[in-house]
Amino acid sequence: MSSTKTREKFAYLKSLVALILIASCLWAAQWQYDRGVARHQRNNIIEKHSVMSPVALASVQQNPESHEWQPVTSRGKFDASQQILLRNRYFEGKYGFELLTKFDDVNGRSFWVDCGWVQAGKNAQTRPTLPTLPIGEVEISGRLRLDTSLPRGSFFAIPTNSDTGLISKANAQLGSTSEDFYLDLLSGSSPELTPSVPAELPELSDGPHMAYALQWIFFGGLVGYGRFLIRREVLASKQIRVKTGSLN
Repeated sequence: MSSTKTREKFAYLKSLVALILIASCLWAAQWQYDRGVARHQRNNIIEKHSVMSPVALASVQQNPESHEWQPVTSRGKFDASQQILLRNRYFEGKYGFELLTKFDDVNGRSFWVDCGWVQAGKNAQTRPTLPTLPIGEVEISGRLRLDTSLPRGSFFAIPTNSDTGLISKANAQLGSTSEDFYLDLLSGSSPELTPSVPAELPELSDGPHMAYALQWIFFGGLVGYGRFLIRREVLASKQIRVKTGSLN
């Protein structure tokens, strides 16, 4: 009789909920850990590839995924009629744009080149002052980037028939390009091809993912310990009531 009275109500349900919460915490911990490992590997690739000596674009174009961030060289012409300003770019606290210009190389490839940061005009209707790109064939050197890194969403395309005004577009990847990569311009065969503010490397930190993974493990442990305390408190309370009833 006493064993029935000291049995915890809904014990299996409570334990099941606790197990689900613990499993969820462990899944979140594994997810954060995997993100941390992936980010660490990505940082290592950026550090390694970005300091390599430049190679010809033609030698790596068949497998750009394995050579992202590596400096490459290419010859061709800039198409100043196809330029894009990427919004919300800041440099030393100043608002501006990242300038993309289409580049047609001598081998018939067409791809975007990130020509660096330019400061915004005095208002939204004023076209910013853009760097003057050479006319004719040039040689450029830049970091190889995958086109999946091109921003999606709102940006500005520079109209070719007006000195002022900006036309809203939808997506940089909708532009006419035959390649699945683009370049961050570093230098070229003439001085004006060296951007005053070139595209920067991303922050090479591993982030808080490993700390978050440990936090989720800790939370899972708290859930298990909390379930143990609840059961112990319930059973202790029932035992006290049973003993009190038997004495009466």
